[in-house]
Amino acid sequence: MKKFKLTIAALCLLLFSPAAKADEGMWLLQLMKEQNSIDMMKKAGLKLEADDLYNPNGVSLKDAVGIFGGGCTGEIISGQGLILTNHHCGYDAIQQHSSVEHDYLTDGFWAGSFAEELPTPGLKFKFVTRIDDVTELINKKIAAKEVTETEALSGKFLSELEEELYKNSDLYNKPGIEPELLPFYAGNRYYMIYKKVYPDVRMVAAPPSSIGKFGGETDNWMWPRHTCDFSVFRIYADANGEPAEYSENNVPLKTDKHFTISLRGIEEGDYAMVMGFPGSTQRYLTRSEVQMTMDNENTPRITVRDARLNVLRDEMAKSDKVRIQYASKFAQSSNYWKNAIGMNKAIIDNKVLDAKTAQEKLFAKFANEKNDQAYKTVVSEIDALTKEMADNLYKYTYTIETFYAGIEFGTPYSLLDSIVAATENKNTEKADKFKELARATYSDIFNKDYDHEVDRKVAKALIPLYAEKIAKEDLPEFYSVIEKKFKGEYDKYIDELYDNSIYSNEKNLEKFLKKPTRKALDKDLGYGYAKSKWDKMREMMLTMSELDKKFAIPHKTYIRGIGEMRLAYEGLPSYPDANFTLRLTYGNVKSYDPKDGIHYKYMTTLDGVMEKEDPNNPEFVVPAKLKELYENKDFGRYAMKDGRMPACFISTNDITGGNSGSPVINAEGQLIGSAFDGNWESLSGDINFDNKLQRCICVDIRYVLFIIEKLGGCTRLIDEMTIVE
Repeated sequence: MKKFKLTIAALCLLLFSPAAKADEGMWLLQLMKEQNSIDMMKKAGLKLEADDLYNPNGVSLKDAVGIFGGGCTGEIISGQGLILTNHHCGYDAIQQHSSVEHDYLTDGFWAGSFAEELPTPGLKFKFVTRIDDVTELINKKIAAKEVTETEALSGKFLSELEEELYKNSDLYNKPGIEPELLPFYAGNRYYMIYKKVYPDVRMVAAPPSSIGKFGGETDNWMWPRHTCDFSVFRIYADANGEPAEYSENNVPLKTDKHFTISLRGIEEGDYAMVMGFPGSTQRYLTRSEVQMTMDNENTPRITVRDARLNVLRDEMAKSDKVRIQYASKFAQSSNYWKNAIGMNKAIIDNKVLDAKTAQEKLFAKFANEKNDQAYKTVVSEIDALTKEMADNLYKYTYTIETFYAGIEFGTPYSLLDSIVAATENKNTEKADKFKELARATYSDIFNKDYDHEVDRKVAKALIPLYAEKIAKEDLPEFYSVIEKKFKGEYDKYIDELYDNSIYSNEKNLEKFLKKPTRKALDKDLGYGYAKSKWDKMREMMLTMSELDKKFAIPHKTYIRGIGEMRLAYEGLPSYPDANFTLRLTYGNVKSYDPKDGIHYKYMTTLDGVMEKEDPNNPEFVVPAKLKELYENKDFGRYAMKDGRMPACFISTNDITGGNSGSPVINAEGQLIGSAFDGNWESLSGDINFDNKLQRCICVDIRYVLFIIEKLGGCTRLIDEMTIVE
């Protein structure tokens, strides 16, 4: 076959042509004016000014967006603190409130009044209050040799400076303020971000999972999509509108800004932007690093999660109790199991490795033109470090996925050590405190969402699998116990561990606490299992940490060089990798052609829900009430002009995990939908943006409001929103 060689001119066109990069970018709002990204947005159709989006001295759309829970985005849709986010973002809370008697996962939940809104312990909502550029301050410390470039990226330095800056700020000790100092562009810039945290967030509304999760695993990451992926919560505050822990006296927060909702609908080509908190991207990886991600991170994750999910899937099908207990765990695990599968496939299908090779060739040209020695050698430095990192990442991923993300049961061995030590030293007061902590830890393990027998089956699947994938000399010490004492019979070892170790049941724990001895610990399988896996994990973490330090400066150099190259060759700014900080992406509503002969339209309707219905498949069950509304065409003002009910749409917005629940906003700044997924064909997008294929999957706001009003009967929520037709 004839080899195709790219010329330098062709490389420039491939990597940096305006058409190829039109919608790429997770832009920092605080840099819109500096980078002229607002001008690029206006060319795409935006009708607002920069201060309408982000105004450090006043109220803007930024103030209607925040972090929902631990890893999603939410937007404020009324002046009374009403939050819209995705169903899968609210899933933990919905599951937390569910039981066999009150199965909100299956039936949905609709609060008929403020009094019926459910307090959700542990759930928080965070607004970004202020963003300060502290790059110059840190660069001065580096120049003065107070800190090295590598140390300036360390958690220790950042946390110490964060505390110092916070204490000297006018926000110090203000209610709910949470500071965070983060590097951007791999340490080429630094920002101090202040967030205001509201800890009283209550569940208001959630559709049945047959609507909010319609399509389940099968449709996850896929287009066309028909999922009404939303849930509704509310922020409560004290009488002064300040953050406060739950109290009956708290009141709905009167928010400074909320989104106006548009029912005008969308058309192909319409401007769309997404404001939210994308979690993590790795757009500046070299080819060798992409290969390592595929082989040493994604593949182990796929392998372990596949085995675990098979167990959970079977057990959840047998019991409603187990189904409810493990619903959220299953969803969390399966999401990035399928993502990893899709990413590896898309890297190959979309020729990402070739694109990275092309980028490195172009960068070598740029480095020679600039005659910058650091730029000339940085890719080879990263490649050498990648060779050193690869095997460690492989072992680390298998260990995390097996023993920390997979198997839940464990023994707090250091706590048991402390109990024995205090007892031996006859320090009764300290021993008693540790014993109470041991009981509390037991309760944490055996919580309402844990089933010992289900977890036993998970362990029987994962512990032997780990031994198959990891070299014998790298296994934790407890594998020697299996080999010697149990003659390699994993099931016998696991049954003994789950039946008779100190933490296997309350009776065994109390027996140990009554007479805690070193001899009892030495004999206990749970103690040996926990200590040996943690000893191995600690060893891996130290190795990974040292390697990460070696990567720090080469990554900083390479990312700075890529930014300079883009300015030189294209005249456009670059953006930093996502790190779960506030970003804005812009693009357009747009169809796409995933393969020859296949065309995907930019939107779907409720017709598709009925076409996909399968009463024998729990992923595609359609509720009777929704079918009735459909048959009667009872869509109210939410129908399109042709009478059909819109469901979902796609846009070219650049998003990733963390953007789930983000507002999708039209050219006038009005809410038109909520982002909830990426598409299968571009799951390599976290590494390499593909303008032809990359799409953001969104639920149409009209579908959301239709479900709230017509199926949920929550007209009171509709009444408090600002809606334009």
